[in-house]
Amino acid sequence: MYSVMLADDDYPVIELLSETIDWETLGFRLVGAFENGESAWEQAQLEAPDILITDIGMPRMDGLELTARIKERKPGARIVILSCHNEFKFAQQAMRLNVQEYLLKESLDPEDLVRLLLRLKEGLDEERQLNGERLRLRALASESMELRKEQTIKNFIHQPLLSPEIWKREARAYGLFLEGECCLPVIAYVEDYLYVKHRFASEQTLRFAVANVLKEVLGHLEARALHVGYCERRQLLLFPYKPSLKTNIYETVENSLRTIRETMRKVLKIRLTFRIGSECDAPEKLKRQLVELVSDEGQRFYLEPGDIARSRHAVLSQQDLFACYDAASSELREAIVGKRPEDVRAAAEVWMERIRQERYPPAAVKEWVLKLLLDLRLKLFSLPFVRSGYSPETLHKEIADIGSLAELREWLIGHLMTAAEGTGAAPYSKRYEVNEACKYVSLNLNRKIGLEEVAEKLHLNASYFSRLFKKETGVTFIEYVTRMKMERAKELLDQTQHTVGEICELLGYDNQSYFIKTFKAHTGLTPMEYRG
Repeated sequence: MYSVMLADDDYPVIELLSETIDWETLGFRLVGAFENGESAWEQAQLEAPDILITDIGMPRMDGLELTARIKERKPGARIVILSCHNEFKFAQQAMRLNVQEYLLKESLDPEDLVRLLLRLKEGLDEERQLNGERLRLRALASESMELRKEQTIKNFIHQPLLSPEIWKREARAYGLFLEGECCLPVIAYVEDYLYVKHRFASEQTLRFAVANVLKEVLGHLEARALHVGYCERRQLLLFPYKPSLKTNIYETVENSLRTIRETMRKVLKIRLTFRIGSECDAPEKLKRQLVELVSDEGQRFYLEPGDIARSRHAVLSQQDLFACYDAASSELREAIVGKRPEDVRAAAEVWMERIRQERYPPAAVKEWVLKLLLDLRLKLFSLPFVRSGYSPETLHKEIADIGSLAELREWLIGHLMTAAEGTGAAPYSKRYEVNEACKYVSLNLNRKIGLEEVAEKLHLNASYFSRLFKKETGVTFIEYVTRMKMERAKELLDQTQHTVGEICELLGYDNQSYFIKTFKAHTGLTPMEYRG
């Protein structure tokens, strides 16, 4: 539907056109009828019309000036001049402004205007179709160029370099190795990939979003850079530069990476971690650097989210991580059976910290953690530890997508905390966001938890998250938090000697009377009556 604006200081004319013509049936939307050009221009700045029907002689701004301004704002707008003036000079001015039609009020018939509007609509339809096709072809061409660039760099990394000079000439098409220039390669990792992948619904959408934001931000950096989407989890950035004693290329690139990191966090809510390679003055050296960056996961596995680190060979432990497997399994099992979430988290943190300090090979760490989970699943079959949505195949697939120890730590603790919650654990939902919210509650029962806080963490609108949670669980988010806190209060009353006041503080309540009232509403007893 196309928008139409009327502007004429002759009110009967405006009334006639507004009421006589069935705009919607013709495929138009009348956005306003104005008695002077200035009022029409104010509206046009908010929404420029597809078609302007205007008188010439109007107070405060005449129709020709209004036409010129709208044409400047929206060059494709169609203009119909409707006037009682028949002097040739007005027609000449209208023609210079590329006015489509010049009609006289004295001989105006609404049916004539309807036929004119239908002709204009036909032209707008053709133009829209052509523009759509143009945009589609441009997008296809751009996508084809991106795929060709990615494939060129991947072939360079993974296939033999037969002729460095020939490749160097080809690379100049992408702005690499121009006269007297070197190149500094960087690899960027998408953190929290499991969650990010779910949030973007598909890997293709994720790649498209990341590529678009990077294209925009790279255009405003001090340093030139070429982006190559190596895969969904890893992006390559190649920074061409001319060596200079006045400029430290590493500092320049690090500043650029900070800008990229902050932009990605603000725009897409994605965290990136970076490893910077070494300066390369020839294709052979760049190839070696890129091979090392995409294949060596040792250093990357132990980086914290958001780190910007210079690439170095990771020295990994040669000790057998499985030598301490039985001790870890026993400690975690006891913590889970004790149903004390803080003990479960503490036990898991101890083992994750030990792994971090010893620097075991990433593949061995993942295998060790997966075996822990699967063994605990078998031994604690009476607890709703791994629900139907978490089969061994699912766990194996998820852990394969985890790229860092920090991400693995949160993934493991989330599963263990669900086990520690026992029958009061999060209701299983097919929606990933709801399960993540329930895990977050389990991990933070010791403080106040607000709906807006959790919605922000999940990058969801608070109102949408509230409706989604109620639909999936049958209770509101606040009701669920309260229920979980009261279940935890019962455990603390049963299993510890903490006073009611201490338990109140441990669960994040700052008003003991309110805590007691809430507990009684949940159980039918006061905390002291429950402890008996």
